[in-house]
Amino acid sequence: MSLRFAAEGADVVIGDVREDPREGGRPTVELIEEDGGSAVFLTADAGRWDDIDRLVRTAVERRGRLDVMVPNAIVAGPHSKGLLETTEEDWDAIMHVGLRGVFLCCKRAVRQMLAQEPVAEARGRIITVSSQHGMIGAPGHVAYCTAKGGIVNLTRQLAVDFGPRGIIVNAIAPGKILTRPADEPDSPEVLAYSHARTPFARLGKPDDVAAAAVFLASDECTYVSGTNLLVDGGWMAY
Repeated sequence: MSLRFAAEGADVVIGDVREDPREGGRPTVELIEEDGGSAVFLTADAGRWDDIDRLVRTAVERRGRLDVMVPNAIVAGPHSKGLLETTEEDWDAIMHVGLRGVFLCCKRAVRQMLAQEPVAEARGRIITVSSQHGMIGAPGHVAYCTAKGGIVNLTRQLAVDFGPRGIIVNAIAPGKILTRPADEPDSPEVLAYSHARTPFARLGKPDDVAAAAVFLASDECTYVSGTNLLVDGGWMAY
């Protein structure tokens, strides 16, 4: 998403707990700058207000306003289990990033956006990242599904509360996106099931999600708010 936003001319402020990708490869800022784009990286924990505040202040210092906020951090992996296996530490780890973090990002973004003049009818746009798992009960993933379900309703709530004041809020719900997870690699059985379960002829790519984010962030996308946009190749229609 950062690469696509930068390619469209956005000045991207990236926050994460580490700059080098866990899955390998070069830092995102390097890739953006190599292509002539503009970006900066700040070390930030999504669940800490001071870190989120610093991200927003940096964006405003660089460009005078915050047009788009995309809270996209999540923790899952070994913390995502069934109810009886989930410890309080597992639950807190996922909620700290996956729900508290989204709440903090949205609150800080809305505070800034309310002080801005509208551009293309919007004072700003927030794009949360939910999941199919926010709409169903995925076996063995109680905290993750709960966090993602919370994001879906938080998105609707903010769209209702702040739409009258010019803030557009939507969610993207990715399906099976091939992102090479470092801590939970897909088995051949998982991939075969995903192919069989997805009506489209292939599984998703990160650029499919990025394209949806660019659409929701565009000036042409004004009368779309409070939606949970599925990017899943038709999985949830099946």
